[in-house]
Amino acid sequence: MIRHGITLLLSLFCFVFALSAKSNTPNTPDRPNIIFIYADDHAQAAIGAYGSVINETPNIDALASQGMRFAQSFVANSICGPARATILTGLHSHANGRTTNQTPFDDDLPTWPKLMQAAGYQTATLGKWHLPTEPNGFDYWAKTGDYYVTGATTSKGKRDWRGYTTDLITEKSLEWIGKRNPNKPFAVWISHSAAHRNWAPATRHLSLYRGEYIPEPKTLLTDYAGKSPGAALSQMRISKDLFPAYDLKLPVNGEQILDDAAERRMSGMTKEQREKWDAAYAEENEAFGKANLQGDDLTRWNYQRYIQDYLRCVAALDESVGQVMRYLEDNDLADNTIVIYSSDQGFFLGEHGWYDKRWMYEPSLQTPLIVKWPGKVKPGSTSDAIVQNIDMAPTLLAMAGVDASAQMHGRSLTGLLQGVTLDDWREAIYYHYQQRDKGRTNHTVAAHYGVRTDRYKLIYVYDHDTWEFYDLKTDPDEVHNRYEDDAYTEQIDTLYHRLIELRQAYNDTTGPAVPDR
Repeated sequence: MIRHGITLLLSLFCFVFALSAKSNTPNTPDRPNIIFIYADDHAQAAIGAYGSVINETPNIDALASQGMRFAQSFVANSICGPARATILTGLHSHANGRTTNQTPFDDDLPTWPKLMQAAGYQTATLGKWHLPTEPNGFDYWAKTGDYYVTGATTSKGKRDWRGYTTDLITEKSLEWIGKRNPNKPFAVWISHSAAHRNWAPATRHLSLYRGEYIPEPKTLLTDYAGKSPGAALSQMRISKDLFPAYDLKLPVNGEQILDDAAERRMSGMTKEQREKWDAAYAEENEAFGKANLQGDDLTRWNYQRYIQDYLRCVAALDESVGQVMRYLEDNDLADNTIVIYSSDQGFFLGEHGWYDKRWMYEPSLQTPLIVKWPGKVKPGSTSDAIVQNIDMAPTLLAMAGVDASAQMHGRSLTGLLQGVTLDDWREAIYYHYQQRDKGRTNHTVAAHYGVRTDRYKLIYVYDHDTWEFYDLKTDPDEVHNRYEDDAYTEQIDTLYHRLIELRQAYNDTTGPAVPDR
């Protein structure tokens, strides 16, 4: 009996020791660290590695030279909250509940931080959250708001953090890494607020592009001919929908829409920062007031003011990437840390006369995706595979050696990252946008869904019962809707049936069924 008891105790001790050892397994190449840098509204067209003609991003480009750039990377729903829900769950919006910025999020679903945390990873997220639930599956989290931060909510309570948002999020993320348990791998989601509207630059960047001319996109001045009526009705027009104080940094006069919001956004500045801010725009604003611009001239001025401020915010993002990479080198973490750069969606940088996102046109649908994985990914490589943000959760899990949930819609990109040719990889993506904003300060974008292959795109704008079809090879700017063109009957029919198949495959019953043609 005594011998049996001793044996039982020894067995129990060994079991507990094994659990303890597993939870403190040294960080090895099989359990790499992961840093996921997530921008907000960063368009591919504003990244050098993606061929930008309007700015330079040396640090992001350096990351691409050390890893893989995905040339055909897309989102499933181009809007902030739903994009984050998809990143967490690997599911399309209808399956995770977050179809719009106002709908609930199913927090009971498996997510990559929950699964990685359970597998012994230290997890954290810092920055923009944009979901109605508190962060779940993270050992530590911190949420911040405007460009000039006046405080933060964290898993350890309120914090009186102050500073420029991109700098602050980066600083606090690296601070968390420095305090981690060095014997366990970590995964941190650095979730930036830039370059979201209202594009408030850091004071050190206020002179950047000042007096320069940023090339205009071909479709800045457009009449939306051939598109759904919803396109012309969208309140995202650079010609008339940017607010003078809030967006264009013109003097607050107490009469403009969002004047109060413009002042609130600047309330986090110090006196010195506000003085630099006012001085930076003063001369241009005075000249604008005297010019009394109208028509196309006004649109072009609005574009230059908007795009310069947007690119100034991107400059801080690029500096953040450089800071993260230097930190890894300085702390002997570079060789066993995966670094990923992406964005919640793309953004219209004047294409189709717009700012913002939402529509299934390329500038909004595309998102950057760059992955450095030391020892696994060939430096400077490019993948032309069609990938989507539903793939991020299973990819992060696979990188960590953790099984993904079987219900996730996406697939791991690890094979593609390592140069494996996958004959069964998807040939089309499914997209569904259904947030109907209405009102003077919103965007009024019509609900629609569609399918895109490597060459063709079919969109059904069901709010207006209209179809659009584009040949992206001959018409990359999506100017000519070929839906009524008999020359494309076969291609349209193929995509039409593929759209039906994908809605069924993902079990999307939101929105109307695909109508007969």
